[in-house]
Amino acid sequence: MLHTHEAASQEFVGRHIGPSEAEQAEMLSVIGAESLDELINEIVPSRIRNAAPLALDGPRSEADMLASLRAIAQKNALYRNYIGQGYYGTLTPNVILRNILENPAWYTAYTPYQPEISQGRLEALLNFQTMVADLTALDIANASLLDEGTAAAEAMTLARRSAKSKSDVFFVSSHCHPQTIEVVKTRAEGLGIKVQVADEAEGLPECFGVLLQYPHSLGGVSDYTQLTADAHAAGAVVAVATDLLALAIMKAPGEWGADIAVGSAQRFGVPLGFGGPHAGFMACRDAFKRTMPGRLVGVSKDAQGKPAMRLALQTREQHIRREKATSNICTAQVLLAVMASMFAVYHGAKGVRRIAQRVYVTTTLLRSLLQSAGYQVQNESWFDTLRVQTTHAEALRRELDAAKINVRWLSGNEFALSMDETVTLADLQNLADVLTRASGAATIDVAALNAGEDTFVPVTLARQSAILSHPIFSSIHSETDMLRYLRGLADKDLALDRSMIPLGSCTMKLNATAEMIPITWPEFAHIHPFAPSAQTTGYAELVERLSAALCEITGYDSVSLQPNSGAQGEYAGLLAIRAYHQANGQGQRNVCLIPASAHGTNPASANLAGMSVTVVASDSNGNVDVEDLKRKIEQTGDRLAALMITYPSTHGVFEEAIVQICDLVHEAGGQVYLDGANMNAMVGLAKPGQFGSDVSHLNLHKTFCIPHGGGGPGVGPVAVRAHLTPYLPGVLNEKGAPDAAANGRPGPVSSAPFGSASILPISYAYIALMGASGLQRATEVALLNANYIATRLAPHYPVLYSGRNGRVAHECILDLRPIKDACGITVDDVAKRLVDYGFHAPTMSFPVAGTLMVEPTESESLKELDRFVEAMIAIRREIAQVEAGTADAKDNVLTNAPHTAQMLTADEWTHPYARSAAAYPGHVSPVGKYWPPVARVDNAFGDRNLVCSCPPLEAYMD
Repeated sequence: MLHTHEAASQEFVGRHIGPSEAEQAEMLSVIGAESLDELINEIVPSRIRNAAPLALDGPRSEADMLASLRAIAQKNALYRNYIGQGYYGTLTPNVILRNILENPAWYTAYTPYQPEISQGRLEALLNFQTMVADLTALDIANASLLDEGTAAAEAMTLARRSAKSKSDVFFVSSHCHPQTIEVVKTRAEGLGIKVQVADEAEGLPECFGVLLQYPHSLGGVSDYTQLTADAHAAGAVVAVATDLLALAIMKAPGEWGADIAVGSAQRFGVPLGFGGPHAGFMACRDAFKRTMPGRLVGVSKDAQGKPAMRLALQTREQHIRREKATSNICTAQVLLAVMASMFAVYHGAKGVRRIAQRVYVTTTLLRSLLQSAGYQVQNESWFDTLRVQTTHAEALRRELDAAKINVRWLSGNEFALSMDETVTLADLQNLADVLTRASGAATIDVAALNAGEDTFVPVTLARQSAILSHPIFSSIHSETDMLRYLRGLADKDLALDRSMIPLGSCTMKLNATAEMIPITWPEFAHIHPFAPSAQTTGYAELVERLSAALCEITGYDSVSLQPNSGAQGEYAGLLAIRAYHQANGQGQRNVCLIPASAHGTNPASANLAGMSVTVVASDSNGNVDVEDLKRKIEQTGDRLAALMITYPSTHGVFEEAIVQICDLVHEAGGQVYLDGANMNAMVGLAKPGQFGSDVSHLNLHKTFCIPHGGGGPGVGPVAVRAHLTPYLPGVLNEKGAPDAAANGRPGPVSSAPFGSASILPISYAYIALMGASGLQRATEVALLNANYIATRLAPHYPVLYSGRNGRVAHECILDLRPIKDACGITVDDVAKRLVDYGFHAPTMSFPVAGTLMVEPTESESLKELDRFVEAMIAIRREIAQVEAGTADAKDNVLTNAPHTAQMLTADEWTHPYARSAAAYPGHVSPVGKYWPPVARVDNAFGDRNLVCSCPPLEAYMD
């Protein structure tokens, strides 16, 4: 028997993996394998198998892991931050902290591609869009972007598509945040855009677009009305990086004519988190709406004529447009956008204005005390930031450090301070004491300074229009109401806390509570991304340990945790390949070969990285057509930069020829980019860095248990072999500038040094809890679960692709095209009918139109797998009734699905099938039955009649 501590360390593995040992044996019997080892040997090519187990510690018990992680967290120093630079202290209302950020009903939800079961988070995102459009005074806003810097980069490309000017110059104000400037430069380089950074007060060059900062990074506030008019007259588009809180009391970009506004909603209740995740935003004029990047929530109607929300204009997205896409964005920051929108709902228009006014008054008070203490304040206008000069810099540095206070040092004798909603009179008094001690001035009584009349923004800069005027921002007056509103929204949705989400390619696995707990610890949550490195040694250790574990798991030599989505990881990896070729005198290598079955982000990312795309065909089994690959390599010649390949393939099989494929590309002088989306099928079994790949991105929000959060946050680290290490994204230093750009190293790809750093503890915890043996067993059971599903469903739905021995990898594709040909029932009908059975649909029509791709993950028990299988078999029987003519071809349980409670309890029932067949199919239990809040949503109607802000309150709060 194991000792007690050894038994405890094994407990988590058993809780993460759904099927018990006895259930695994039963499943093996069903699929015809003698053992799990035999099954793995049948699936995974021996040529790529690991020679030895992973060299990782663990598994550890939950208590041991949390104690270890707490010790790491406590190495971070909690200073009072006045750094600003786009990141500010904020007070997260506890009702939002507990009921959104810490609530699995919100954080385990998937992207709302199935709108009927996503009305809660869609409504929250619609609130976000309404809030952003309102505060920026622009026509339309999207459902969030990754951060402020990447949103600014997207604004640049949107301006290029929309401008009348044919110039290739993009003008960036020197008053922008330094990290924003660097991210824009990185994006521009691959697209052939020339970035000119200067002070706009000195005049604009000929350019297609302008990026301004409002208020300035160092505090100044300019009226840009005339500059905007001048830019428009020259055919340029004007974009503004702005602060939503400032816009509550200051003139909004839309009021002075700007075309695009971007920024971060971080200070609306989302902790600093060492830089992320935070919800970036973009708003624009109506004329730009069909080319605006990112997701867009719109209002449509359902089959009963009721208002219903869904993702609008999806034909704009990269998974449809591929290499013709204007952005590689495939995600958002939904969980953080929801928090920010609920911050506005919680405080209302009056509360948000009050917070903004208090910040402005606090800054004005700070200005007075600085001047009284003998400091020179440089700016004549401000919202929350002041730029200051001192002749006592060294003394001030010592006093600040002793008091555990951070300011933003600009040079030897110049610094800036930024106020936020968390600053109290006591904080100001402490700051005044530090300032006067350093300068030798007399002690200042801040309370006495504060005794004057309220201070208001000058009329020339003050906002004249109302804010947050929609009733949703004034209808909730108590925490009781807020609590019930959040609960009501969550109840509308189907997330992983209710049932299995069998999405192929998306890996919706357990996000264990023990893994989630550390993200709210102050030592992780309240660290500024540009705090001095001496204060962030805990984060440095976390990054080092997690990076080392990921390198061991993947077989690569180095990893960058900076990319804050999978698509950003792809982009960073391709930039590394491009820079490597250029550094070796091979700058002509700019062609990326991509299989026809690849994720849509692959060609979009290649395009953004400055590469042209050549498509490689798939064979009849869904594998890369090796002969076509050889032809394309020969045709491309010395222009071959890379092959992007997903492994196991997007078709859900381990391709036998993967090593040969890598060799062919290397022999032609190219690099192999292996998309890590399906790494869940390889952890512990195979290392892409050792069987031929040069670079991969990893989806920590898939394989390594960061939850999807309704469509974000995510982390997409990029891992590389040693020869590509010098070309990983540049890391920003404490001033927001790149530490090094030597040897052609690409610039940063996100605003913060380590991207969405505050959620890295989740993946660290998962790896520590599972250990080498647990991680490998998770992979093996993921393969077992998928093959069990495929085996049981094969008699009812053709399994489109399989590898050798007739096995699939961690997912399988069910072919519904013959059903449509036979009786007209579509993949959409099956997906919507699954809602009546209490399931989220598998991935629809990807990578093959008219199919369902199923990935059960290792976290699902045999009971849940069987429940899904029985639902799919029952649906097949319902289809058979349509095929036989015993059910009406147009009016049946499938074409009318999903069925709402309102439909089923209506006085009139005209359908030829029983209400009970609609409501409780396949013996679905009435206990705990999930009822969709809307019937099937009419997407086409919503796109024809585009509405992307909140409708009248009564329309969607019934």
